[in-house]
Amino acid sequence: MSDKFTSEMLTVMQLGQDMTLATLLPDGAPHAVVVSYASEGTRLYFGCDPGSCKARNLARDPRVAATITLPYGDWSQIRGLSMLGRCRLLAAGEADAAKLSFLRKFNELAQYVAEPASIALFEVAIEKVSLLDYRKGFGWVAHGRASPERAGAIEWGDQGQAG
Repeated sequence: MSDKFTSEMLTVMQLGQDMTLATLLPDGAPHAVVVSYASEGTRLYFGCDPGSCKARNLARDPRVAATITLPYGDWSQIRGLSMLGRCRLLAAGEADAAKLSFLRKFNELAQYVAEPASIALFEVAIEKVSLLDYRKGFGWVAHGRASPERAGAIEWGDQGQAG
């Protein structure tokens, strides 16, 4: 993952706090919510109530769209990600890595985790990603996809372009 665009993508993931996550309702309509997330490499994690609308949507259809936008003062500083992927519910043993990622990113969570909470932890497997960076020009974007040969790697299809 030494690729320049992958490095920039990981920086956005590390600096961001929240992402907008869109799941599909039973009638196919999108359902978008804001969730806090943590990441390890290109793996994104989020948690929610197991009975929530998004958890029910994901149990039926794992496809998601997600965006992360870093804070900015003016449009020339906009940076973010737009992603398509699939979510999976993490089993109890797998959830430990996600929990550690959350505690590293949001250390204030430790004070709220006195007892095990009933929370469903999900991993988002990124299939397609667009890296947006207006510092390189208005509408500058680079497009990538998950590598079929290397788990967690992103292959970038272009060298970035404006608008």
